[in-house]
Amino acid sequence: MWIDHYLPCYDVRSQYEIGIQAPLPRVYEAARSLDLRGSWIARWLFRLRGLPEANLTLEGMVKWGFIVLAEDAEREIVLGLIGRFWTRSPQIQSLSPEDFIGFNQPGLAKAVMNLAFHPGSDGIVRLTTETRVHCLGEASRRSFRRYWLLVGPFSGLIRKEWLRLIKRRSSS
Repeated sequence: MWIDHYLPCYDVRSQYEIGIQAPLPRVYEAARSLDLRGSWIARWLFRLRGLPEANLTLEGMVKWGFIVLAEDAEREIVLGLIGRFWTRSPQIQSLSPEDFIGFNQPGLAKAVMNLAFHPGSDGIVRLTTETRVHCLGEASRRSFRRYWLLVGPFSGLIRKEWLRLIKRRSSS
């Protein structure tokens, strides 16, 4: 999987999945056009964090600073972000996908998240989302882990909302 190429080593990882009874192209299209603005949970959590609601789409995430690292309609969409997510000034780094792998500035962290498509012979697409974070240095690792203790469960809620909304849109 592409996520392994972009961030094989990590300090924190979370993964969620859902089964969707729909053709792979429909699941991919629902994932690609994901819009969490219809989810009160996601809107509330973004507001709480001080993030604009425009970030509730994949396009909005890219405008905010996420990098599309890889996209394969048959397999996976991978987004990356580098910065200090645990601070009010996250210092988001603007890089190319090629530069993402080698980036190693202490005090920051690299995050990747994906949506991966696993079609089964039974017509069910198993859709997974994984988030990985690798901290660049011990100070950032300590700071991020404290932050993740608070934010991690809410991040998980957003990922579960992704899957739920993609399933609903794929099945209609």
